[in-house]
Amino acid sequence: MPRFCANLTTLFTEVPLLERPALAAEAGFEAAEILFPFGTDATALDRALAGAGLPLVLINCPPSDPLDSQGPRGFAAVPGEEAGFRKALTRSLRYMDMLGARRLNVMAGVADGPEAAGVFADNMAWAAEAAKGRLLTIEPTNPADLPGCFLDDFSVALALLEEIGAPNLGLQFDAYHAHCITGDVPGTWEAVAPWVSHVQVAGAPDRHEPAGGDIDYPAFFRQLDAGGYDGWVSAEYFPRGATQDGLGWLPD
Repeated sequence: MPRFCANLTTLFTEVPLLERPALAAEAGFEAAEILFPFGTDATALDRALAGAGLPLVLINCPPSDPLDSQGPRGFAAVPGEEAGFRKALTRSLRYMDMLGARRLNVMAGVADGPEAAGVFADNMAWAAEAAKGRLLTIEPTNPADLPGCFLDDFSVALALLEEIGAPNLGLQFDAYHAHCITGDVPGTWEAVAPWVSHVQVAGAPDRHEPAGGDIDYPAFFRQLDAGGYDGWVSAEYFPRGATQDGLGWLPD
């Protein structure tokens, strides 16, 4: 069975962030990810995670609010924002080091066309070099939830990974987004699995608990096991009610 981590940005929001690691550990999660920890005292957050025995396996870059529908979704592919991206990435690497985070997911932002493709490739090549000793990921997201996002197809992501060829740059596979983009989570996984270093799950079509709905998650978890995936599977969903009340999907 895969190793599960809790996204503490979307789960256990009934309590403040610093109280969520303890609840996640009590629920049976073995690690945590936090999308944008930048407004929280790093020392206090590190202490809360360590006290719960949860390693922090992923944060996002650049800092923005993922729950703000009007907010930016990164700018690694946005022409004219190269200097801002590099400043944000440098800041994110410092947070990684302070929190012991293992991965940084780099968000492409709203852009399109050949110029954006060139900017994204240049920025990611620079980022891979700047982040030596740390792991980076890129994540295809579906255009219905994130309109205009440059990275909205797995073929675009794989082409970039092959072009850069950096050993510390991999793919973040969000099964919910994969379902929305391709309609075929098992088939998409088989096509991209060699590139994947982090997995996220949520139910479709409503992005609630990964149970029922349009994605057969028990079958997907078996597929991960059969293929030898040994990374983390993050619960990045929006609970229908209290988080604890919807954890029946989480294997013992």
